[in-house]
Amino acid sequence: MIDLLKGIKYVGSGVTLTLELLTGAFIIGFVLGGIFSIARRTRVGRPIVSGIVSVLRGTPVLLQLSVIFFTSASLTGIKLSILSAGIVTFGINSAAYVSEIFRSGIESLPRGQFEACQTLEIPRYHTWLRIILPQVFLNTLPSLINEMVALLKETAVVGMIGGMDITRSAQALAAEHYEYFIPLCIAGSYYYVLVMIIEWIGRKIEKKRVYT
Repeated sequence: MIDLLKGIKYVGSGVTLTLELLTGAFIIGFVLGGIFSIARRTRVGRPIVSGIVSVLRGTPVLLQLSVIFFTSASLTGIKLSILSAGIVTFGINSAAYVSEIFRSGIESLPRGQFEACQTLEIPRYHTWLRIILPQVFLNTLPSLINEMVALLKETAVVGMIGGMDITRSAQALAAEHYEYFIPLCIAGSYYYVLVMIIEWIGRKIEKKRVYT
């Protein structure tokens, strides 16, 4: 029989790794997704980025994680840790979805904004950084929050290469006591709380946007 308090504490030990993966991957996905979305507006970058996004969205994230973790040393000479491999993999994978979110946000803006910037001879750097992307971010915020929630649950895959995140900790506890229901319920509760926190932060940002 599993001691509930000890079980909660044991599974909770994986929260740190889960949050590290989520934070690092979302930052990479957000920045790289923005770069992808801008590159797709260029003649040269469109086919390249479209191909990359297609591969990332069309292959399992577990396969991507395995390739990066197990082949990084032989291909680059750098042996990535479980945390580093997870952040890189989930970040690149998330970038594919974030770029699609940003692409729809860019296409929803009036075309006249781009034409006005060209007429006023505003540098492309300032056009994107100060005019276009801030609007895109605010308009796509709900979709970005959904992507962050999906990314949170996606980090559970890191357990397949030995990462002791929330899910893997629950599995280890279950295997030790031969009882799976309670550990999985504990893990689910942790994920649920984290999702509620993410959504609460998203609502706060949206409210701030409305009142400014």
